[in-house]
Amino acid sequence: MAAESAKPDVFQAIADPTRRQLLQMLSNGEMPVTAMSGHFAMSRTAVSKHLRILADAGLVANRKVGRETRYRLQPEPLLELKRWLEYYDRFWENKLAMLKHYVEETAADE
Repeated sequence: MAAESAKPDVFQAIADPTRRQLLQMLSNGEMPVTAMSGHFAMSRTAVSKHLRILADAGLVANRKVGRETRYRLQPEPLLELKRWLEYYDRFWENKLAMLKHYVEETAADE
């Protein structure tokens, strides 16, 4: 298995509720891992592993400031997710419009 295929994509990265919560926290600005880990009932190491998955998917970036590592949101990869969801949004709008038309036609025939 190639190294590229082992990296998580955006969909895999956001599949976990902890990682979604981390992204939500980072939407307010850059944060050190120590501050983020205080919001979870898990070790700092576990939070760091979640952040590494987000970083591998390109959703967060980090930088060292002294002894601490600070993370920031990189929202650009979420555009892939947005485009995917927009397709299904249009799909369901079309299906619901067809259902509405059918119900209205059936009611008019009665």
